[in-house]
Amino acid sequence: MRGFTPLRISLAVATAAAVMGTGVAFAGGSPDAARPADTGRAATPAATDVSGATEPVDGFIVGYKSQATEAKSNEAAVKDARAKAGKAGEPVSFERRLGTGAALVELPEADEVQDAQKVAAAFLADPDVAYVVPDRRVYATAVDPAEYKAQWDLYETTAGMNVPSAWKQATGKGVTVAVIDTGITKHSELSSKVLPGYDFISHTWTANDGGGRDSDPSDPGDWLKAGECGKDKNGDPVPARATDSGWHGTHVAGTVAAAANGSGTVGVAHEANILPVRVLGRCGGTTSDIIDAITWASGGTVTDVPANKNPAAVINMSLGGKFTCDQAYNAALKGARDRGTTVVVSAGNDNTDAAAFSPAGCANVITVAASDREGNRAAYSNYGKVVDVTAPGGENNVRDADGIWSTLNTGTTTPDKEKYASYQGTSMAAPHIAGLAALLKQKDSSLTPAQIEQTIKENTRALPGTCSGGCGAGLSDADKTLTAVTGG
Repeated sequence: MRGFTPLRISLAVATAAAVMGTGVAFAGGSPDAARPADTGRAATPAATDVSGATEPVDGFIVGYKSQATEAKSNEAAVKDARAKAGKAGEPVSFERRLGTGAALVELPEADEVQDAQKVAAAFLADPDVAYVVPDRRVYATAVDPAEYKAQWDLYETTAGMNVPSAWKQATGKGVTVAVIDTGITKHSELSSKVLPGYDFISHTWTANDGGGRDSDPSDPGDWLKAGECGKDKNGDPVPARATDSGWHGTHVAGTVAAAANGSGTVGVAHEANILPVRVLGRCGGTTSDIIDAITWASGGTVTDVPANKNPAAVINMSLGGKFTCDQAYNAALKGARDRGTTVVVSAGNDNTDAAAFSPAGCANVITVAASDREGNRAAYSNYGKVVDVTAPGGENNVRDADGIWSTLNTGTTTPDKEKYASYQGTSMAAPHIAGLAALLKQKDSSLTPAQIEQTIKENTRALPGTCSGGCGAGLSDADKTLTAVTGG
């Protein structure tokens, strides 16, 4: 049986890059600047100090003096917005009248601080205007501004996925995403999202939880002593030195659907449900367990395993082995797709052709390469004709802030307290696309896996950096992708 390793590289485990001798590297970031409209932080300290704004805003609330025609007439407010747009040289539109009588105006293209400042100045120069304050936009719940800054992969214009704009159209509500991985640990960002999953690891030693298959998908830890996974092709021990537990499945789950609860981080589909399916333990996992997991997660029948009451619309598999896809694997993946489940997989982290890896090289999957923060293909990411699309995977081997920030655990062996951490890898890129697939499924539940894949690929943008070897259709753009879907 061939083994699998989670595709993650973190600073802590970079030395264990060839676990099980499969040639598969571990794959796996952190903070920058958030938009005030996303965090609730004011961009302007006062109505008369708009020039002090340091970040762009999506719109302003304009209070007109009581004697002004615009204070009572929407038609007049619409005309005034057009007039101010002409003066500022920026698009401005009247959106609606608030309960207080103030007018809400939007700035659809105010991407720079200076754009908002011009608009605010145009309104403040009008003697009929009493005040101008930024419209502090919040999503389902507030996002912690200190931590949201870490998630450049969601919002930065260079190489981010343009996710906050997509949330105006969908948040993943009601969609189930299966994370086939190391299992999951308790975390306040995930607890409200987790559905009853399953542990498919059939070998007791690999499972590391005292038994084989059972209904508890909790991650007990996958720490290792040097040499516990045997030797590589050169006869060297694997791993070369002792490694701590990585809590890989918890990190992946957070990228997919961490709650927008005002702390830590937020997932691409932050109102989706997570179905944890455990297949990776000590020294990875086996293809047989993974094939059963794919079948069960997508609503198929697995002997001696209770029926899955929550079949997944999307499966994320941030794992891989260095071998070409075989018929057994293809059968499982085709079965999932035939049942209506979109399967998203990581391309691998060996800086080589992904076709030599599975499931990256299999049919009936969306294979995802990783980009860095500048929009280049990440140095570690696999590439090639089998890659369908690229998403942020980060590179924190030089700067931790350039990785992908998500949920984790403090335990070095067994689970302890919850925390957040920065990882890099195609393991981190794949759940971005799994989350996007969940957004699409919420917006139009009739979409098939083929249609979801096609829509994602047709609505990418060019990588702002370089990609040698092939990065698929390009860098994924969540807002553009959802906008392309008019049904649902």
